[in-house]
Amino acid sequence: MKIVCVIDSLVAGGAQRQLVELATGFKSKGHDVVFIVYHDLDFFKPVLEGSQIVVNEIIESNYLKRLFKVRKAIRKESPDAVLSFLEVPNFIATFAGFPYRKWKLVVGERSANPEILKSFKLKFYRYFHLFADYIVANSQGNINLLKKVNPFLKNKKLKVIYNSLDDMVWTYDKSFEYKKEGVLNIIIPSAHRDVKNLNGLIEAVNLLSPEERMKIHIDWYGMDKGDGSLQKGKELIEKYKLTAIFSFHNAVSNIAELMKRADLIGIFSHYEGLPNAICEGMMMGKPVICSEVSDMTHLLNKKQLVKANDPVDIKNKLIFYIQTSQVELETLGEKNYQTAIKEFDKSKNVEKYLKLLK
Repeated sequence: MKIVCVIDSLVAGGAQRQLVELATGFKSKGHDVVFIVYHDLDFFKPVLEGSQIVVNEIIESNYLKRLFKVRKAIRKESPDAVLSFLEVPNFIATFAGFPYRKWKLVVGERSANPEILKSFKLKFYRYFHLFADYIVANSQGNINLLKKVNPFLKNKKLKVIYNSLDDMVWTYDKSFEYKKEGVLNIIIPSAHRDVKNLNGLIEAVNLLSPEERMKIHIDWYGMDKGDGSLQKGKELIEKYKLTAIFSFHNAVSNIAELMKRADLIGIFSHYEGLPNAICEGMMMGKPVICSEVSDMTHLLNKKQLVKANDPVDIKNKLIFYIQTSQVELETLGEKNYQTAIKEFDKSKNVEKYLKLLK
């Protein structure tokens, strides 16, 4: 089967990571896979090239010309199936099927942005889902939101498939020793946008006692999306004299290796589709700290959940982890691993997508 994957770019983003993960899974099962993107951001390109997956870049700044050029590129491939992620690529992939198509079309919803309920443009994109064969979201929460936006969608076309993870990459080290030097090391793998709630985390850390602050360090890995949130956060860190606690780094390709050495994986967002970083941490048998977003309230126990808008709640959970024993941390990590193996197994989820694409 020939599968065309459509997305905006290969930037270091969660949706991009997941589509690349699926594509390599399709390729490993003997399918012919082609990527079509329209921005030349190539963070994940080496992964695709390593799996001998062709990347076709359609670079065009004019929106209307881009729409028709990408449509032409999709149709030229004569695919058996098209899989797209994110709202604009979904719209373009759907448009490519007009006035007729011979391929299966599956579009992927990856955001639970509440603005979808208010924005005409965001609603407009979702109405085109009527022309897709299936709409797949990575959380039930996302499906519920989508049904509010487009009540005409039939339930049989709506599917939930969680994020796909390779346990050979996100490996579980049962011998890991937590807080080796008496310091809780937290890694946050996430791009910098206001929704990621850096300020809320800073306010929470500022509420810790001086003794508690000495027992925590936070490494944040991710690109700056340019909305000013990172700069504002750094200014707040300077104001509160917390520079010894926070370290910021660019997105890296070896994030799995870094996460293996972390005591805790964290995400504090106001909303998410399904946070990749938390799923990855769970697959690695790590305890996590995550805001009550998406389906995480069903996948995690309450000890690992925080209210994004409540710095006091975040502070209390940080104190819990600072004080928690090695045995308790291991227990939380083991429970997370068992959930991850059940819900995020790459091979199983690739098969779920192939069933729809066929």
